[in-house]
Amino acid sequence: MATYGTGKVDVGQGGAATASADEIARFAAIADAWWDPAGEFRPLHQLNPTRIAYTRDAVARQYGRDPLGPRPLRGLGILDVGCGGGLLAEPLTRLGAQVTGIDADAKGVKVAEAHARMVGLDIHYRCCPPETLVAEGAAGDYDAVVSMEVIEHVSDPDAFLAACATLVRPGGVVVLATLNRTIKSLALAKIGAEYVLRWLPAGTHDWRKFMRPSELAAGLRRAGLTLTDITGMSFNPLTGTWSLSRDLDVNYLVTAVRAG
Repeated sequence: MATYGTGKVDVGQGGAATASADEIARFAAIADAWWDPAGEFRPLHQLNPTRIAYTRDAVARQYGRDPLGPRPLRGLGILDVGCGGGLLAEPLTRLGAQVTGIDADAKGVKVAEAHARMVGLDIHYRCCPPETLVAEGAAGDYDAVVSMEVIEHVSDPDAFLAACATLVRPGGVVVLATLNRTIKSLALAKIGAEYVLRWLPAGTHDWRKFMRPSELAAGLRRAGLTLTDITGMSFNPLTGTWSLSRDLDVNYLVTAVRAG
């Protein structure tokens, strides 16, 4: 089984086929801003409550839990792939999960580990891609694998999905968030967010790597996962808040289950 709560940053070696060096460098350059709600990661701080609620509900329901009950993820082992500074790992831990966070950016992982220690949360962080865990024999070790806005940054989406599917146990759930490749997402998530509104550093996203829902669904099937839900996320510019919606044109979330 996976180990938790070592309080150390474990730098994995090898198996980095899905990690893009350019993407790692881009996020490492702004890693110190992970926990600044007004900094470069402001859009993720705004988006986070919606991502957390969706993930909580998807995982809890897969295991017959009441999503709104006290600590509904208690005792479940969750792997946060592409954890960054820990924005998702910490809330999932507070919901009762035993969380392991991995990321290919060593600087971001150190920020995550330091912040968890500062707020007194027991989270195990490692600097490695998911393929490293697979190579180490962690197949089926996790009740859930979550990965938020990561797949559009990897070099090999199919290999990435295959690794995530291998790491979740049979009957377990995978939750992903990404961006659709549409003209609307090009205008809003790329040009608008990076060059007009300056919500994100220029070059954060490559619109060509955004994934249409049909493409992601096909990749999940190839990885041995069954898509069970797809839900959009919409931004209200008047309130500065996000909500779940039927609009898949820009941001969306998916839930998939491994058979068994």
